[in-house]
Amino acid sequence: MRIKSTMPLLALLVSAGALTSGASAAGSGSTLVIRHQLQGCHSWSANGDAYKASQAIKLHRGASLSVTNNDVMPHKLIETSGPAVTFTRGKTGMGMGLKGTFAPAMLPRMGSSSKVTFTKPGVYKFTTKAGEDYMTGVKTVGEDNVLRLTVTVS
Repeated sequence: MRIKSTMPLLALLVSAGALTSGASAAGSGSTLVIRHQLQGCHSWSANGDAYKASQAIKLHRGASLSVTNNDVMPHKLIETSGPAVTFTRGKTGMGMGLKGTFAPAMLPRMGSSSKVTFTKPGVYKFTTKAGEDYMTGVKTVGEDNVLRLTVTVS
């Protein structure tokens, strides 16, 4: 009988431990996804939040940001200010897109990804340089968004 009464408590403690470990892991990395959209051509989402042209992310020193291009055009990640970062190639993507070999900051195709690692505290600013659409017939409304990202590393 005593075992049965402690089971719900044990389950609660295990769940709390899982939640705590998940929360601490969130500070070690983050994700950013670029997509195509009708209004403004492209936007990005940080950690699954709303898609918009400007994003702000907070990370701990040593953490990485994984950036995936799901847009119909290539994008090059450009650091505009902050301490130096390290870009590492992730996936090269598939299907249509630019051909050849590219620096890790280049996201040449849909599904391509790169990882940005932040080794020093500070405020980092990024943008992208978008290339030409590689899909014919893609229409957008209004001026193209300029993607902006601020990463604050503590």
